[in-house]
Amino acid sequence: MTETSLPALDPLLYRPAILRALEEDLGLAGDITTNSVVEPGARLEARLSSRQTGRIAGLAVALDVFRELEPGIETQVQCDDGSDVEPGATLAVLHGPARPILTGERTALNILARLSGIATATRRAVAAVGAYPTRVTCTRKTTPGLRSLEKYAVRVGGGLNHRFGLHDAVLIKDNHIAAAGGLRPTVARARGALGPMVRIEVEVDTLEQLREALEAGVEAVLLDNMTPDLLREAVSLVDGRAVTEASGGIRPDTIRDFAATGVDIVSLGWLTHSAASLDLGLDAEPL
Repeated sequence: MTETSLPALDPLLYRPAILRALEEDLGLAGDITTNSVVEPGARLEARLSSRQTGRIAGLAVALDVFRELEPGIETQVQCDDGSDVEPGATLAVLHGPARPILTGERTALNILARLSGIATATRRAVAAVGAYPTRVTCTRKTTPGLRSLEKYAVRVGGGLNHRFGLHDAVLIKDNHIAAAGGLRPTVARARGALGPMVRIEVEVDTLEQLREALEAGVEAVLLDNMTPDLLREAVSLVDGRAVTEASGGIRPDTIRDFAATGVDIVSLGWLTHSAASLDLGLDAEPL
């Protein structure tokens, strides 16, 4: 069992997401199934467990779903985020009123399964890179409203985060260049507006564009949709003058070929838009 050393997520980052998810599920009438068949005083012991091999991420978030419905629910955590588990492993045990446990079950499982699936996929991608020094990062291709959680799951899986949003890094892409009148004037405008302390990254998809970006003095280049052979040429051309990032259509089962080119970073949108959720379950017994 492996555990990460990441600090716990601040509930301020994810409580709004929990509230939105519960509101979506409960609507105006609440849980009409549970409320019509379960007595108000009924109590349960519920066991949250894994049905697949994988890496756990977001357990505290999932448990807070239940606490949002009933603060008095008791939880016994059996593993931490970053734990690698096998089928049948118990993640946590809950004791408390039956109604909020049953009402929160699906929302909690959706969040935990989603984040654990991302962490598991990231772990696989990082392992595939092996001894190569290439770093694995995610992208902005995240589920709306869940970016901070999904990027956290990437870190739990051993990956790193690319920019969180449009506000914290400059990445000039092909449409920016088209709208601003060419690569060189686009870079010049960015440099003039932002000053020398902000790193500028430019997306290129040919060696000719790469040469132009290097001549413009950018600090990083995103080598978009290049084959491993072309990427190797690009890395050689850069020769340490800028940080190199490969992106576009890369998956955990192909990432090693890209890491072997010597590129500094491989970014995978796949991690947050296509990773399968981990199969988890909640089994309850009356107290």
